[in-house]
Amino acid sequence: MARKPRHVSETPATAWLRARGLAFGEHPYDYVEHGGTAESARQLGVDEHQVVKTLVMQDERAQPLLVLMHGDRQVSTKALARAIGVKSVEPCSVEVAQRHSGYLVGGTSPFGTKKALPVFVEATVLELPRIWINGGRRGFLLSLDPTLLVSALQARAVGCAL
Repeated sequence: MARKPRHVSETPATAWLRARGLAFGEHPYDYVEHGGTAESARQLGVDEHQVVKTLVMQDERAQPLLVLMHGDRQVSTKALARAIGVKSVEPCSVEVAQRHSGYLVGGTSPFGTKKALPVFVEATVLELPRIWINGGRRGFLLSLDPTLLVSALQARAVGCAL
């Protein structure tokens, strides 16, 4: 039996995309604490490699940045630091990540963040025909053309996947 589509109220991410006339699909799912991209991919019936996680990190000067990575891969912080020309990169604490992005961890979207943050995307994400990325709420992904990451966010492609 097919699940009845659920209404999802507007988020800063969907408002940001709509304001710019950008196309996206909305995909709610049942959020599972610590389920990550494997759980959302399973529920939505998509390949976890196409689910893109939004990670809030910081450089050695505590300058925040976003990294967009395949759900089934990890970020090499050393490779990322080399690629963006800083000494080091590390994940932000939950509190700091939420303060910079304006989103709860587990619901972080690169669209409509509280502050404008530099965005770096694993280059191979841009080769996918379509991606699923957080829509600004736990249990809510957006599907869209990955080229929007570059055109709308000025995301810079880097090679930092493990």
